[in-house]
Amino acid sequence: MPKANLLYILTKLELGGAQTQLLTLLKNLDKTRFNLFLFTAKKGLLVNEANSLSGLTLHRSGFLERSIDPLKDLLAFIEMFRFIKKHKIDIVHTHSSKAGIIGRWAAALAGVKIIFHTVHGWSFNDFQPAIIKWVFIGLERFSARFTKKIIVVSEHDKKRGLAFAIGREEQYCLLRYGIDKSPFEVKDPLVRKELGIGADDLVVGTISCFKPQKALGNFLKLAALIHATLPQTKFLVIGDGVLRRKIEKSISVYGLGAVFILTGWRRDIPRVLSAMDVFVLTSLWEGLPISAIEAMAAALPVVVTHTGGVGEIIEEGKTGALAPCQDMTSMLQKVLPLLRDEGLRKQMGQNARISVKNRFNIEDMVRESELLYVRSLQEDSGAYAC
Repeated sequence: MPKANLLYILTKLELGGAQTQLLTLLKNLDKTRFNLFLFTAKKGLLVNEANSLSGLTLHRSGFLERSIDPLKDLLAFIEMFRFIKKHKIDIVHTHSSKAGIIGRWAAALAGVKIIFHTVHGWSFNDFQPAIIKWVFIGLERFSARFTKKIIVVSEHDKKRGLAFAIGREEQYCLLRYGIDKSPFEVKDPLVRKELGIGADDLVVGTISCFKPQKALGNFLKLAALIHATLPQTKFLVIGDGVLRRKIEKSISVYGLGAVFILTGWRRDIPRVLSAMDVFVLTSLWEGLPISAIEAMAAALPVVVTHTGGVGEIIEEGKTGALAPCQDMTSMLQKVLPLLRDEGLRKQMGQNARISVKNRFNIEDMVRESELLYVRSLQEDSGAYAC
């Protein structure tokens, strides 16, 4: 079979689950089968990494960005359409919500027959105004009409999509994330010193983009509750974003400045995770948070809000704990026993590492993705079971 031209479309190359998965695919896909292309925003923390990949044609758009801008979105659509036609793209695979809608429309108009979309959490959620939510549901329903496969990273997203009549059940395919777990198996004794954390300090941490979805304000509320009971505890946040100033102000209001550490975005996440004792995630909605998988690979007990597919990877009381969304009192009751009992948190952390050891493998993710593409290329028409 001749090499196929495979185009990925992603809104922005920032640090996140969608971006991590996509870059891993680009590094590992069989270059003898595919000519690889990536269409994304001009700016992003991972642009240089993508630009360094051999065998990849990278296009950075000056019009594609996360925020809604009708004029720029139209120009991005036209740019995608022209790019697809120019490079005679055979397969378009979109990632992230905005790129997933604009990219699929551009691909369909350009005559591409094989269009995939990966859902990393839906574009709609229960925290949007009702009219906005239903607009996005309508856009997803329409886009599904010309999508060959809707790929989900959790069963939760499949059930949610079908509940809102987005696509048909046979269109859905579950394809879990793949991560390299080996860097998370080593603890770095120097990282605590670098971050100003004492050897005997207790550390509750998270990885988060500073945006409303991650509800870092709730993480701060939890930190204040923990600090009132265990004042020796420190709090570590890996990440950054548009809400940074608001978060810094809230840290001051809560009087947590002496025990709160904002590292910004880091490229050595396995090292920084090794400084934590308990990993917490306070998100309002998720697909499947890759940060929780990484924390489990780092042998950390994870306490997360019960959103999205995270309930599919955590065994309550054994590998971690789930708390109701926005209920920081319940989350406090899950975290405190772990901070007070070193044996409990170490046992739960080891259980977490074991539970992900033979799952979320890069080899499986790449193999299943290639099989998906090859089968689609070989078919004349119709869908097939994953």
